[in-house]
Amino acid sequence: MKTDTIFYSLFQEFPSFFFELIDRPPDEAAAYEFTSREIKQLAFRIDGLFLPTTEEPEKPFYLAEVQFQPDADLYYRIFGELFLYLRQYKPLNPWRVVVIYPSRRIEHEQMLQFQELLTSQRVQRIYLDELPEAADRSRLSESC
Repeated sequence: MKTDTIFYSLFQEFPSFFFELIDRPPDEAAAYEFTSREIKQLAFRIDGLFLPTTEEPEKPFYLAEVQFQPDADLYYRIFGELFLYLRQYKPLNPWRVVVIYPSRRIEHEQMLQFQELLTSQRVQRIYLDELPEAADRSRLSESC
């Protein structure tokens, strides 16, 4: 769009303008370089997706991830897949992410990039070793 080009040209020429727009001190611009980067599109496959079978727009769909090995890139991958899915399919339902770990020591939280998402009501992390024993036994007996 032509408007984009105008703004990007302004940001290139006067980077302090951007910081003023976001209500930050204009001199912060000195610590930044304005650029554009090409992003290669990777093929993603979401292995665990629970989609509602009824047309109830308030019923969320769930992206389920089971992670039993340490993976420093897990949240980068999950949220990358999620947001590409949202862009491509434009679902009418809200999203939820559920990550199942054997224990907290396997998780790499990545709070720097994902704090707001990980602490939101949309992301639930389950640690199997912290489940109440009674719940574990009843779930196991139901599945047998």
